[in-house]
This record gives sequence, structure tokens and C-alpha cells, in this order.
Amino acid sequence: MPVKLIIDIGNSVIKMVAFRGDEPVDELRAENGDLSGLAAFVGKHSFRQGIVGAVRNLTPGEEKALNSLPFPLLRFTSDTPIPITCRYRTPETLGSDRLAAVVGASSLKPNTDLLIIDAGTCITYEVIDARGNYWGGNIAPGMQMRLRALHEFTARLPLVDPEGEVPGMGYSTETAIRSGVLRGMKYEIEGYIKSMRSKFPHLQVFLTGGNRINFDEDIKNLVFTDKYIVPRGLNKILDYNKELRVKN
Repeated sequence: MPVKLIIDIGNSVIKMVAFRGDEPVDELRAENGDLSGLAAFVGKHSFRQGIVGAVRNLTPGEEKALNSLPFPLLRFTSDTPIPITCRYRTPETLGSDRLAAVVGASSLKPNTDLLIIDAGTCITYEVIDARGNYWGGNIAPGMQMRLRALHEFTARLPLVDPEGEVPGMGYSTETAIRSGVLRGMKYEIEGYIKSMRSKFPHLQVFLTGGNRINFDEDIKNLVFTDKYIVPRGLNKILDYNKELRVKN
């Protein structure tokens, strides 16, 4: 079975994933702006096709690296056909990672009401119903953004490392900031889940992104974690467009 190259260019990290069919078989992560490892990664696999989704404008170096690939590369844009119905009112402003995450989750749990939460640079909340209608979602600051904002928009609050004690109530400025941010994120996410379950009683939840959240027991059993949700979605979009070309 041919191997496909899936490239997810986010705000902080570039993820390159090799897919065989619907499953990832290898991956490479790089810092933003650094595609120097792409050639070596491509050399490990016999890629026949690929897709790239980006949430920002690419650098000249990134464009050069992508244009040099020896196989067709689909650029995922707002005009790219997708296997779900997008009800978002401004699709041209919709981040590729948000839409790909919805496609990825719905491919794993089709015909299901879903809430997809991506806790990365930002925390995004996306909703797709059991009929395949993507209605949109919300965007909130992520963990590092919250920590940096408390430091940069105040005179004396320090920049706190997220690793460390997280007491119920902070007993120092450091623990007060860390607990305020991390527990605030936890309560925010749990609040979204409880609110959406009141509208969709059979709602299932996917959590992806780099931030780990310790949910309460009544929430933990509702949540599926998958770090490949966005690459899975890009992979599904690539397959869908190939099928359309064959039909036409």
C-alpha cells in the first residue's frame, strides 16, 4: 500500500507524518520554520503523494522545500473539497488545523455528535453533528499564551514554568499563577464538555494537542485522546480528493 506524506504546519511545531492507508507509521517533528529534515524523511519512504495544511504563511525556505518534493503535494485551502459539510460563515478565515481536526475525528467516529478540543498554542473547540455538519467552534488562549500574558501585561508577575505543583489554591505567587492557568484551563474545558452534552446527550469528545489535562472522573470517561487527529484529517482529505479525481 502506497505511503502518503502528511504535513501539518502549526503555530509552534511542524509535524510530518507518514500514513499507510488510514494509519500513521512514522513521524518527524520540527521547530517552526525548519524543514531541513524533510528531505531525509522523504528518503525513508516511497511517497507517492502528499498534502500540506498550514495555519500561517510559509517562509521562502519552506516553499522551496515543498516545491522540490518529487511527487504531487495537495495544498489544503478553503477551496479544497472536504468529506463533511462546512457551515462556518467565513471559511476563508478558518484555520486548516481546526477543519482537519474535525475531519479526522469524524473519520474515527462517523455519524456521531462530536466535540473536538485541541489544546495547543490556542485551545480550540469544534462541533460536528451526527449528520456531518460542522457548525464552527471557539478559540481561547493556550497554556503558554496565558502564562506569558500574565507576565508581559503586568509589572511584577514572573513568567512561570508550567511544570511544578498545582495546589487547589496557590500558596505563593508562582503556584498561584500556575494553578490559576492550569486549573482554569481544566475548568474551562470541563465546562464546555458539560454544556455541549446538555445539547447533544450522546456527545463524544476528542482531545488533542500538547497540553495534558487531569480531568475529573465523570469527564475522563467521555474523552478520547489522539495526537494524530489533525494529520488523520489531512490524510482523509487527501484520499477524498483522490477519489473525486478518479470519479471525474
